[in-house]
Amino acid sequence: MLLQLEVDRFNAAYAAVLDERRFDEWPGLFLQDGRYTVQARENFDRKLPLALIDLESQGMMKDRVYGITQTIYHGPYYTRHVVGVAQVQGAEQGRIRAQANYAVFRTRPGDASEVYNVGRYIDLFERTPAGLKLASRHCVYDSEMVLNSLIYPI
Repeated sequence: MLLQLEVDRFNAAYAAVLDERRFDEWPGLFLQDGRYTVQARENFDRKLPLALIDLESQGMMKDRVYGITQTIYHGPYYTRHVVGVAQVQGAEQGRIRAQANYAVFRTRPGDASEVYNVGRYIDLFERTPAGLKLASRHCVYDSEMVLNSLIYPI
């Protein structure tokens, strides 16, 4: 039960980092060699490697954050992540496997909110002295179409 609570608290903190636009903190939620992948369900189910985003280290995530905050021009919008209760699937040798459903809503200033991306996180966590960190987060989204371009992390 404590493990369940720990994973759910991590997911709530992860969502807050993104929704509060504290993008510089996002890579720190991963191990140095952590992996972040955003992939369509169709490709995931067929075991095809094509993904919208596939970052293989904190360094690549920091580059992504730099692009988001310094170089990419786009119409501004806000996100709100709603993350379901995690299903802890196992823990061994300091690593924890879990899944959680997510929904991300997008709101552009002056516009109505819309469903932006829905899917599930397939996670591998590792215990560190600083608490749980992601060894990998695989965001498998259900929609065949992604609204506009995917700029902010899911």
